[in-house]
Amino acid sequence: MKDSWTSETLYADIELKLKVQKKLYSSNSSLQKIEFLKTYRFGTALIMDGAIQTTAEDEFIYHEMMSHIPLFSHPSPENIIIVGGGDGGILREVLKHKVVKKVTLVEIEEKVIEQTKEYLPQICKDAFKSKRLELVIADGAGLIKGKKKIYDIAIIDSPDPIGPAKVLFKNNFYRNISKILKNNGIMVRQSGSSFLQKEELKDNYKRLSKIFKYTDAYIVAIPTYIGGFFNLIFASDKINIKSLSLTVIKKRFLKTNIKTEYYNPEIHLASFKLPNYIKKLTGDRK
Repeated sequence: MKDSWTSETLYADIELKLKVQKKLYSSNSSLQKIEFLKTYRFGTALIMDGAIQTTAEDEFIYHEMMSHIPLFSHPSPENIIIVGGGDGGILREVLKHKVVKKVTLVEIEEKVIEQTKEYLPQICKDAFKSKRLELVIADGAGLIKGKKKIYDIAIIDSPDPIGPAKVLFKNNFYRNISKILKNNGIMVRQSGSSFLQKEELKDNYKRLSKIFKYTDAYIVAIPTYIGGFFNLIFASDKINIKSLSLTVIKKRFLKTNIKTEYYNPEIHLASFKLPNYIKKLTGDRK
């Protein structure tokens, strides 16, 4: 494959195209199609069922914002569960927090982990070798059933709601997530494109608001995620993001000496300041 293109088509009338320098890997598992393509502008890209999951050049934005927002919002995040996240990017960022004693990563497709180690090693680095990691190859929804008050933070790194990921968009899954969290636990998840998938944010926000006391959307802009702003959702029964001050977050951040490329304490709070058209989707008329 030389000078060809790969395209993600969210809907029939819109697509995002990247020029491909070289096809590195392609395989159909029983669950999904997995591809690694070397692109000119964004380096190696992981693509699953035709959707761009991450690229070498802009992966840090999503992975840092899915990790450090919940971890720096929590006073003592010691026990973390990541559902999905087989590329290891969120795991890498979570492990930067020395206060974290254990991270359980539940990935349904072992092949994603093994091939990412080979074709995108700069994302996971040596995270999968950590003694603080418990790696479980299983269906995350099944794994958490019946468990209670174990984790401080749950990070749901799901792909689009198709194929094996459909279950990660169901009410029962999030009810079970609320049960595995300790009293001051936090859950974060992705919720699609702010502009192109408005109903997805509206539905997910409404669903989570019925399960958790505090639910807030925050946004990031990731060049290879189609549609501009991308929605993430923060939910907790105890921790209200609106009550956290910049002073507290700065103190926690500086104490860790963690190096980041996108995240900082200012963007932590600013990412929750939403444009009016997104506020309407979450029912915030202020």
